[in-house]
Amino acid sequence: MLVPVFTLKLQHKILPRMVALGRLDGAHPCLAAATQAGKVFIHNPHARGQRSNFNRLMQSSQDSDISLLNINQGVSCLTSGVLNPQLGYDCLLVGTQTNLLAYDVYNNSDLFYREISDGANAAVLGMLGDISSPLAIIGGNCALQGFDHEGNDLFWTVTGDNVRSLALCDFDGDGKNETITALSPMYGSRFGYALSNGTVGVYDKTARYWRIKSKNHAMSIHAFDLNSDGVCELITGWSNGKVDARSDRTGEVIFKDNFASSIAGVVEGDYRMDGNTQLICCSIDGEVRGYLPGSQEMKGNLMDSTAEQDLIRELSQKKQNLLLELRNYEENSKQIELSTQVNEADAQRGVIPANTQLQTAFSVNLGGDSQSAHVELCISTSNDTIIRAVLIFAEGIFEGESHVVHPNLQNLLGHIRVPLTPPKDVPVDLHIKAFVGYRSSTQFHVFELTRQLPRFSMYALSSPDSAPQPLSFVNFTISERVQRVVMWLNQSFLLPEDAEFQSAPFQVCFTFLRDAGQLCIKMKPSGEISVSTDDIDLAGNIIQSMASFLAIEDLQVEADFPAYFEELRKVLIKVDEHHTVHQKLTADMADHSNLIRSMLVRAEDARLMGDMKNMKKRYVELYDLNRDLINGYKIRCTNHTELLNNLKAVNQAIQRAGRLRVGKPKTQVITACRDAIRNNNLNMLFRIMRVGTASC
Repeated sequence: MLVPVFTLKLQHKILPRMVALGRLDGAHPCLAAATQAGKVFIHNPHARGQRSNFNRLMQSSQDSDISLLNINQGVSCLTSGVLNPQLGYDCLLVGTQTNLLAYDVYNNSDLFYREISDGANAAVLGMLGDISSPLAIIGGNCALQGFDHEGNDLFWTVTGDNVRSLALCDFDGDGKNETITALSPMYGSRFGYALSNGTVGVYDKTARYWRIKSKNHAMSIHAFDLNSDGVCELITGWSNGKVDARSDRTGEVIFKDNFASSIAGVVEGDYRMDGNTQLICCSIDGEVRGYLPGSQEMKGNLMDSTAEQDLIRELSQKKQNLLLELRNYEENSKQIELSTQVNEADAQRGVIPANTQLQTAFSVNLGGDSQSAHVELCISTSNDTIIRAVLIFAEGIFEGESHVVHPNLQNLLGHIRVPLTPPKDVPVDLHIKAFVGYRSSTQFHVFELTRQLPRFSMYALSSPDSAPQPLSFVNFTISERVQRVVMWLNQSFLLPEDAEFQSAPFQVCFTFLRDAGQLCIKMKPSGEISVSTDDIDLAGNIIQSMASFLAIEDLQVEADFPAYFEELRKVLIKVDEHHTVHQKLTADMADHSNLIRSMLVRAEDARLMGDMKNMKKRYVELYDLNRDLINGYKIRCTNHTELLNNLKAVNQAIQRAGRLRVGKPKTQVITACRDAIRNNNLNMLFRIMRVGTASC
């Protein structure tokens, strides 16, 4: 088994996910972590004599190897890496909800200090795309920003929601890094991820290798070759203090250890300066452990004896279950050979006809007074057998990602209907397991199959005259035959078997099952397509789905969403108002701070001169002024929260306008929209969203 090669007790509380390792002093690996009260500590046991050069860093009274950096704000993200290659060492990147600091620890100086209106929730340092210099990439309130070592804004884009974690990896195999909202790049296009619901897994591009779900939360993950097989394992630090290493291929646990408190971060580096890279795990209580990779002789033998015994016990149980299942199959085979007719005894033993099949079908149910509209999954058998129970696994549809239907004995039938209500327009794989037999059976056959729920399954085919046409639309032209578009419709929607589409022009309309909205798709012989819907998100999903199916690389559109654009105009006006209030409150706070300093000096002068009357008067005035400052701070916090919410809405609007296009037009729209907002040109902004360009 592996044991830690070193253990440290740093006597500092560490914030979760706020741990970084880098050569911050120019020569030695230093451990940096965010602590409470707006501080960052730097642990460097290798060069104690250099600590006197750090004037801005306060040496900790608890540990001579630790220095503290005062940020004076709550730290929201922390990382280290090379930002300026000419320096030859790493810098420290510290983000808060309002600012970003790139700090040169070695020279005790700021590389840059920038105000970040969207906040800094996550940070990563590295090369991105065709940009020649390293970037500090910050994820915030529905936006990503990239800064060089001088603080120049070289990259910006929007996201669909708040960014919580970032990693850089070559996702499409073109030799250049792209940003992904995941947690740990592994190698090539493979990366590990962790979700807030306790799920951890590995993807390679868009293919998921494996995933597991725990009742605990994954606090940090990291890719590290712990068993010296040449392939990185996924190291996970959990909220219950457990650290485990899982195979990147199967998710099998090959090593685990336990801390007394939750894991704060997992990093790697040669912290002992002995030429070997260690896996370094930190807990929120300041405990740090370093692990060396296992030797070649220890391959596959990293776990302790207790864990191995648990694994052997689990495998033995699986063996017993398989043997029992095999015995049942053998008994059933003997019965089938002796008799071709199913009798009562056979039925009791679970013998069913060899041609029994499990069939599934999707349909749209418009609901009624007692049940809302939904998609219905019908599971049935091909003969007189019955279904005793059904187990369905699906992501995002059922609470807990699974659903069990277990009818009473009196209600056993050869079919079961399961209502499905997917909350989002995404294709979902349904993994179905059904117990099939007869009413008198005590043993059942398990049928397994997988069906995919179409992406736009929550839309029912309707007549064009059944409801008013939506006022919003997206128009574009493609060079495709109408038959290809019809194929896309059949794959993406639940259409009746008797639905027929003639050659262009044709029109097809749908009703939303969620809110009874309308969707109409028209196609002309020239290849011009019009998508009419008042839901801009749905329009973007339709275009992205169609472009993917038809392999369209670049697509420019003309779009108009009057109601949505009017709401956006109101939001932009509120943003300007919040900025004005923010500037006024900041100026008032600065004036009050100066006045407080003056009053404090006068009060102390009165105290030293024995003038108790004036001293009391000054301190009463100080109390009143401090109360005004606190009230002003509360107003400022409320204003800042509302500003962030409105900025989020603006960023999401830009992202939605981008999703109406494909390829280069999408990138151009996002860039042009940001320029229009910078120039405070609202008319230009809405023109870009409508036609995709700022030119007349």
